[in-house]
Amino acid sequence: MSTALSRTEVYSLLSLSFACFGILINTFQGDGEPLIASIAFSGLAFASCYALIRWLGDAFVRRGFKGRDMCKLKQSEIPETMGAVCAVVYLFIIIIFIPWPFYKDIVAATSGGGNRDVMEELQQVETGRLLHKFPHSKLASYLSAVLSLQCIISLGIGDDLFDIRWRHKVLIPAVAAIPMLIVYFVDFGVTQMVVPTPLRPYLGELFDLGWLYYVYMALMSIFSANSINILAGINGIEVAQSLVIALLIVFNDALYLSPFAPYPHPATDSHLFSLYLLLPFIGVSLALLKHNWYPAKVFVGDTYCYFAGMVFAVDGILGHFSKTLILLLLPQGFNFIYSAPQLFHIVPCPRHRLPRFNARTGLLECSRVEFKKPLSRPIAEALKILHRLRLLDIETNEKGEVVSSSNFTLINLWLVWFGPMREDRLALGLLAFQTAVGFLGLFIRHRMALLVFTQDNW
Repeated sequence: MSTALSRTEVYSLLSLSFACFGILINTFQGDGEPLIASIAFSGLAFASCYALIRWLGDAFVRRGFKGRDMCKLKQSEIPETMGAVCAVVYLFIIIIFIPWPFYKDIVAATSGGGNRDVMEELQQVETGRLLHKFPHSKLASYLSAVLSLQCIISLGIGDDLFDIRWRHKVLIPAVAAIPMLIVYFVDFGVTQMVVPTPLRPYLGELFDLGWLYYVYMALMSIFSANSINILAGINGIEVAQSLVIALLIVFNDALYLSPFAPYPHPATDSHLFSLYLLLPFIGVSLALLKHNWYPAKVFVGDTYCYFAGMVFAVDGILGHFSKTLILLLLPQGFNFIYSAPQLFHIVPCPRHRLPRFNARTGLLECSRVEFKKPLSRPIAEALKILHRLRLLDIETNEKGEVVSSSNFTLINLWLVWFGPMREDRLALGLLAFQTAVGFLGLFIRHRMALLVFTQDNW
């Protein structure tokens, strides 16, 4: 990969950066305009990340962060772990962004700032500040999100450095979630769920889950942070699926803003908070996708997968729409359940389960796992049932014993269903599936839910 930016790229990135800086300066003429500022910061995130990926590629290769694309005829070495660049740029952006969502409150909470002609009482003048009016709870939520993301990025970089075993790292996202769970407890503390209409005669309108709700949120963090990492293995799929999920959440957030919802809506602040976290994420992800799409010039590494999943978990929990997030992660949930027999070693699990590249045709085919020992009868029969349902492809010997099967991933299952195909077509098919399921999930959330609930908070 060429590390130098072309003249067109330099001029384009500089133009984008200057335009974003101009927008940011202009926001201070009003109340800070945090949403406009967040869009501008997203442009800066894209420009910074795009340039840094190109400039740092050779440095990563020299330090051993490199890999071979096993789904190509020519397996040249390309930079790996470039998701760490995106994650660090994202952290810098959301930290620098902190003054903007609180600009109006900072002006109101400091004497004279923007209000020099306003008469103040003597006591207020002597104290000089009105910090009791500052929304400390919102700032705490934002900072807890930053801290949780820093923790998960550290895990991802550690995994890329030391290749930590899956069983050792699977629970670590729950530790990263502790800061935001503490803030959720102190600031919000709601652990009640709305009971579906048919069950209300037995459970009432609200059912308090108590501490189980915090267990649910911790499990949500574990699943979200690992789900992107499990559905991986072909060029662009990790970043592209994350972008689709992020854009669907942004679409859902927009439904709670004017003109789609009356202002002020009770959920407006939560969904603005969501947008502040997601827009810069979309910026860095677009820059990474430009380099990771087929044919990939860089690999993202585990850091990006954990980082992306935790962004969604933090966004859903602190934005108070974790159930909606579950609907958007249904493909990842299916992939996890489908992969469970191999992940938990009920059947043998090879180190790499990515599709097999056929050098003669140039197409990807579903990869297979060979069973060197006969499977127990219940497991063998279960695999045969999955084969008849077209959820697996198995091979049997003359005795009827299962000797091999396709690997248990959604990517391989897609190839079982639709046959061998080129890598970019495979990725596009999976993204179309992700998008369709996501819109179906939002339809269920805002329309079909009314069949079992009295109202939708939209």
